[in-house]
Amino acid sequence: MSHLSASLAGLLGFVVYFAISLVMLVVFKYVYTWITPHDEWKLVKDDKNTAAAIGLVGAVIGFALALASAATNSVSLMDFVIWGIVALIAQTLAFAIVRFLLMPRIVQRINDGEVAAGIVLGGTSVAVGLLNAACMTY
Repeated sequence: MSHLSASLAGLLGFVVYFAISLVMLVVFKYVYTWITPHDEWKLVKDDKNTAAAIGLVGAVIGFALALASAATNSVSLMDFVIWGIVALIAQTLAFAIVRFLLMPRIVQRINDGEVAAGIVLGGTSVAVGLLNAACMTY
């Protein structure tokens, strides 16, 4: 019985961190789609726009990678939330990098369903998420 209780000792911590992670993923989705000039969620849901789906999923994966690193390396729940906010900011900067430096017409290209543009946006978001996650291993 002691093996079972030892195994379950971290269950409450897991539940709290996991629940906060899910909330932060939902918040990220709303913040990200709010700051981008195109409505990815509408483009994906209503228009079945593959380019928008790739860009949005890349951003969510990039954020989740950084959030996972924050959960792994945080020293407290507050530390985790703070670094989750840092991850959110980094992912929005990834969009700005693509929009203003790499592909100035990215918004129109996503709206037009150009898959190549979605791949560049999604790939850049994942790359920034990986770098963000690596930098959180303090």
